[in-house]
Amino acid sequence: MKIILTGATGYVGEGTLLELLKVKEVEKVLSVSRRTTGIHHEKLEEYLVPDFMQLKAGDEHFKGYDAVFFIAGITSVGTPKDIYVRISQEIPLHFAEIMPDKEQMTFIYLSGAGTDPNGRQFWQKVKGKTETDIQTMGYRRTFAFRPAIMRWSRGQRHIQAMQYVFILFYPLVRLLGQGNNMREIALSQLVLVRDGYHKFTINPRDIVTLAKQFHKD
Repeated sequence: MKIILTGATGYVGEGTLLELLKVKEVEKVLSVSRRTTGIHHEKLEEYLVPDFMQLKAGDEHFKGYDAVFFIAGITSVGTPKDIYVRISQEIPLHFAEIMPDKEQMTFIYLSGAGTDPNGRQFWQKVKGKTETDIQTMGYRRTFAFRPAIMRWSRGQRHIQAMQYVFILFYPLVRLLGQGNNMREIALSQLVLVRDGYHKFTINPRDIVTLAKQFHKD
């Protein structure tokens, strides 16, 4: 599989990238980001773009891929509403719109646990609308990816301070079905591309189930 990945310089994106590069079934990963990942690998190509909104339809960089894993994002805490909407809604929708060969591709948007287009909180509605709109764009498959607590991969550098706090509770969170490791995050998305799934919204328990299916026929 050939995968387009955004957010590879962030926590979830970097972990996903490191795990994708280990999978023999992954032929190529195109990291689209404002900054370099600092990772050198024969499967990895980087496309550095200062402004995602300036990307145009017909961009040759995006031809020939099987899927987009749109992981780039920002926390709503302390972020002005207009900036949050731009990063969590306008940019992913623009990115989804300009992709070529949509009818042959899978688009996976990482929104996160708690996303709800009818929710009470501002961030829930923003990401919920993004999920809903992506479904209308003509892709072969689309999924709303909603993990909760995630354990980092070996070799990760972009680990947020709060992750060190969350990890203390990871065994309990895992037991309650709300925790995933980055290997599961990567493999489950690959299975969604390869096999599809009976649900649009993918929660932490689904992620575990899907990851287990990766090496099964």
